[in-house]
Amino acid sequence: MSEVKVNKVSPRSGTNVQLGDSGDTITVPSGATLDASNATTTLPANVVTTTGTQTLTNKTIDASQLTGTITPSDNTVTPAKLAYNYNQFRNIVINGDMSIAQRGTSATGLTGPGYHSLDRFNINAYNIASAVYTMEQSTDAPTGFYNSLKLTPTTANGTQDANEQFNIEQYIEAQNIYNLDFYTATADSVTISFYIKTNNTGTYPISLKLSDNNSISSNSATRLYRTTYTVNSANTWEKKTITIQLDTSTSETRPTGNNFGMSVLFWFGAGSSRDGGTANSWQGNGNNCTTADNLNFLGSTSNEVYLTGVQIEKGTSASDFEFLPHDVNLQRCQRYCYSESAGDTYHNYMNGFYSSSSLFIGNLNLPTSMRSGPSLTTSGTLVTAGVTSSSISSFSITDSNVNDVNTIQVRATVSGVTAGQGAVIRNDNDATATFILSSEL
Repeated sequence: MSEVKVNKVSPRSGTNVQLGDSGDTITVPSGATLDASNATTTLPANVVTTTGTQTLTNKTIDASQLTGTITPSDNTVTPAKLAYNYNQFRNIVINGDMSIAQRGTSATGLTGPGYHSLDRFNINAYNIASAVYTMEQSTDAPTGFYNSLKLTPTTANGTQDANEQFNIEQYIEAQNIYNLDFYTATADSVTISFYIKTNNTGTYPISLKLSDNNSISSNSATRLYRTTYTVNSANTWEKKTITIQLDTSTSETRPTGNNFGMSVLFWFGAGSSRDGGTANSWQGNGNNCTTADNLNFLGSTSNEVYLTGVQIEKGTSASDFEFLPHDVNLQRCQRYCYSESAGDTYHNYMNGFYSSSSLFIGNLNLPTSMRSGPSLTTSGTLVTAGVTSSSISSFSITDSNVNDVNTIQVRATVSGVTAGQGAVIRNDNDATATFILSSEL
């Protein structure tokens, strides 16, 4: 083999330098460097390089020669770099950023269960003795978030009841988890992630439930997985991540349609008869949690807890929280709760007419399909107003058994009006009046 050693090869004026002829192989041995950092170099299809790590900057290489592992300079390929959301609506939880509170941003003097403030998050508060608590939408939140759910006892429970249950639960529709495989030997895993801040360090219980054949959350047939997480620093926002393989038992039946499918429960209080459940395995439902350090949140008015960024997604790792536009998040919440808030002292809720001297009938078009025929609760002073007006003694809704309902007919019992006249339902000099439709699970 002949060898030529030179310091520089320059082309004649205006021409190119050619290395070899067609069919030849140009080999760069291991340990040598082909430096073209100050030029744009095109490598032909028959370039051969030795094994090892090769760095190419501003180079074009034929696609047929790209074999093996190709790694970007910072060793990661992420959705952010691709400018593409690879899995939209991956978060099974609705309103996990705690930004929607149709029922009000603060509920005080609470002594029992219910949807009190933030949308989609129900408080299970049973046998809490003399305890009184507050639920509110807070602006104390970790970096990247604006809101959180805050719970605070305003009156302690005294002696904790053995059957006390105090937790936050979100119910999830069965048809929203059709992408998850469970009740099979090869069940999928889900990852729960969330941010929490509280004054008490130590372990806290968390549970996941799965419906069996459309059983509701509290039914004994519902399947339950109990586990814990640890709060390490007091009064500090911490992100927690928990991965759970869904139930591999094959004797249950998957839930369907708009029925209860899954729920996640954040426990903060459990009496002696409501803790001690088996941890880290799927069991029959006991409406209890596993043993943990912090099971008497309602025992002191000094306690407080903040929760936000709640996400459940398919897979074994947690992605960044999936923020949705406000209008999208609101509409998703309105499938379960629609609040026609007053906002002013004389707000019209709907148009209608008097079908008789004692009955008003009106139609209300909803902003989205509600899960099922809703129930109606009102507060404050509501009246019918028209040529003749009346106070309202009671309300009723027709077609209450319709699923995915878009329009409802509201009937109001009135008195002393004229049949055939048009009228509206409005609040009467009462900006705090509420008109709330609910089709929660």
